Amino acid sequence: MTDRTLHLDQHLCFALYGASMAIGRLYKPVLDEAGITYPQYLVLSTLWEQDGLTIGAIAGRLALESSTITPLVKRLEASGLLVRRRNAEDERQVLVTLTEEGRAIRAVTARIGERLLAASRMSPERLAALNAEVRALRDAVAAAAEQPPPKR
Repeated sequence: MTDRTLHLDQHLCFALYGASMAIGRLYKPVLDEAGITYPQYLVLSTLWEQDGLTIGAIAGRLALESSTITPLVKRLEASGLLVRRRNAEDERQVLVTLTEEGRAIRAVTARIGERLLAASRMSPERLAALNAEVRALRDAVAAAAEQPPPKR
């Protein structure tokens, strides 16, 4: 069967897109309570893993461009959740550090995992295995996308 004969529900990309949208809707009430958007949540999650990163390091972790991260960081700083400062050792770098409020908001967003686990109707082990499979797929496809297209 070629890609042209697949029905929409047979497209993996459509299933992943739909799952992503559904998960976003599930996260939204908690993120609204925390006063942040999903992209801001990703920036904060990166800093919860390792505080004091550069804009470039955050961008790399999230597979985004620095120009995408900078406005998110500025809005989070305006909300009092983090601070930016120039790296004393390399003025070209901007270091991003959580504030106490930025660390505290993690307790609110911790409910996201609980909501996803309950909504998925999967065991924690099955959900973790699915996550690992999707990450492996993402990594393989991203690596293939960086290769030059095959010659015909």
